[in-house]
Amino acid sequence: MNAPRAWLIWTIGVLAYLVAVAQRTSFGVAGLEATERFHASAAAVSFFTVLQLLVYAGLQIPVGILVDRFGSRAMIASGAVLMGLGQLQLANADSVPGGVLGRVLVGAGDAMTFVSVIRLVPLWFAPARVPIVTQLTGMSGQLGQLFSVVPFAILLNTAGWTPAFLTLASMSALAVVLVLALLRDLPPGHPPREAAQGLRATGISLTRAWLQPGTRLGLWSHFTVQFSGNVFAMTWGYPFLVSAQGLDTGTVSGLMALFVASGIVVGPGFGRFVARHPMRRSAMVLLITLATALAWAAVLLWPGKAPLWLLAGLVIVLAVGGPSSMIGFDFARTFNPAHRIGTATGIVNVGGFIAALVTIYLVGLILDVLHASGASGGELYSLASFRIALSVQFLLLGLGTVLILATRRKVRRQMAAQGIHVPPLLQTLAQQRRERIELRRSRAAK
Repeated sequence: MNAPRAWLIWTIGVLAYLVAVAQRTSFGVAGLEATERFHASAAAVSFFTVLQLLVYAGLQIPVGILVDRFGSRAMIASGAVLMGLGQLQLANADSVPGGVLGRVLVGAGDAMTFVSVIRLVPLWFAPARVPIVTQLTGMSGQLGQLFSVVPFAILLNTAGWTPAFLTLASMSALAVVLVLALLRDLPPGHPPREAAQGLRATGISLTRAWLQPGTRLGLWSHFTVQFSGNVFAMTWGYPFLVSAQGLDTGTVSGLMALFVASGIVVGPGFGRFVARHPMRRSAMVLLITLATALAWAAVLLWPGKAPLWLLAGLVIVLAVGGPSSMIGFDFARTFNPAHRIGTATGIVNVGGFIAALVTIYLVGLILDVLHASGASGGELYSLASFRIALSVQFLLLGLGTVLILATRRKVRRQMAAQGIHVPPLLQTLAQQRRERIELRRSRAAK
């Protein structure tokens, strides 16, 4: 493969994904302003993000099918157009329905982006590089979140609501231009995509992807380790740190930047781990799940406001959930044939966002109930109320753990019934690794 061309294509895809992440997470730092602008309750503010994530999650499987059919270039460009329109709508909205419409468009455009970018990786890179490049994709895209928690937050506080969201819309316009001008779906000489399938064939492909236990293992892995970080970054982290923990906005922006930076630092390590220890992927997912539960328990059970070092520890653990959720996509890739990767990836990508939207809504609902009952002490975002509301995460973490263990047993039974110890693709990767080791040894001997 043409390595420089592959990295150029990947860079354009990642830039589009970076813009999508900035659009997705921008509302997380605008929660307090949205409460004032739209005169909304906590449940209403959470509904903005819940509906956005519902649209995102609901479109993942259709998008996976469409990207297998029409290619990444068309889907990424279409997604950027929708996100730009959504931010234009939000910039000028002054009511809850108008704001919700904007976030729905953002969610729809965002849904088209990540799966389409991930679809490019196995087409443009050698199999041995795919796990690391996949991690780099997720890691680099998170720079978009860094944009939303620092420059966007500053712009929102200084220039105001409309200029800040118009800036996000202009970023989407730039992404459309770059994708259409430079991104290509297939390397030169690669066989063209198969002719579009009919509805029956598409349904069969979707069914086979779902019935593959490895796909469902990826789904539940993504479900369990990704959602808590999304809940924190997209909606409730900022109000929790400012109103409940009493931190100033500068310190909160620093913690949010730490969240992004931690994900960037640990991402390559996960890629190397997956490439070298493919049979230990689910064990790593379970370890991160346990760490997430312990970190939240420590913060929520701390008497009074948690110290800054403990909040920083929580942020770092939550940040690790992003790169570790990429293991789910590696399950989809290694247990499905190439022509079904987009569909399987779409199924996996539903997991974390379904869990996130359920949690975000429940947290907002519990906060409103506690406030209405007087249990919050008259303050909507009190520490006591957040302790109760955020504890709902433990239910999702427990459910995900049970589903991972159950699905992992099915995967192992299927592999044993087929008389194999690892999927064929993993056998190929292991063989390539052994060959590289032998080559280095022979060179050292000379």
